[in-house]
Amino acid sequence: MRYGSGEEVLRDIGLSINAGSFHYLMGPSGAGKTSLLRLLSLSQPASRGTVVLFGRDVARVDRDELGRLRRRIGVVFQDFRLLDHLTAFDNVALPLRIGGADPERISAYVSQMLCWIGLGDFIEARPPQLSMGQRQLLAVARAVVGRPDLLLADEPTSNVDPARAERLVHLFAELHKLGTAVVLATHSRELVRRWPFPVLHMERGRLIRALPAEPRAAVG
Repeated sequence: MRYGSGEEVLRDIGLSINAGSFHYLMGPSGAGKTSLLRLLSLSQPASRGTVVLFGRDVARVDRDELGRLRRRIGVVFQDFRLLDHLTAFDNVALPLRIGGADPERISAYVSQMLCWIGLGDFIEARPPQLSMGQRQLLAVARAVVGRPDLLLADEPTSNVDPARAERLVHLFAELHKLGTAVVLATHSRELVRRWPFPVLHMERGRLIRALPAEPRAAVG
């Protein structure tokens, strides 16, 4: 994968992510972790090679089907990509509304999600009124509210305190148990130690190795 006419930032990557799996994506800054997540989220096309999502070669589907594939993916990017003119409630509700969910279900489920994630007092706030950590929580809530088939999260715990980070990873692990495939990019070895799942390690635009999960550390 390349950006514009620049050099390829990802190359020689062979990767299969099984339904319902959970992987950490690790490596030094500039290794290509965010670029790989953009590729998997259909935000950026491959310059060569093949990307198959949910059994479909994404280079061979039309715009409508590409939209349907994207709706099966939840994404938390580092820049959050929240809509500043919408309230916290409406930002989280957006994927459900696009998917045609019942309005009463949206109202109950979104309010419950915001309360659980710690934003119950900020339902009517807009993103510019929130702290960096609160915006990160809001981005996570929006990504998971529709229970996606694939969840891609780029450093989702980087701006929150350890207690909230633990709560977020617990949420991701519960989604994983329900069948969502999770790919979580992180620099936190402590996170990997406390919540052991297999690790995909990247360096210089290449996937170097996949490491098995370490034995689960005691959580005290």
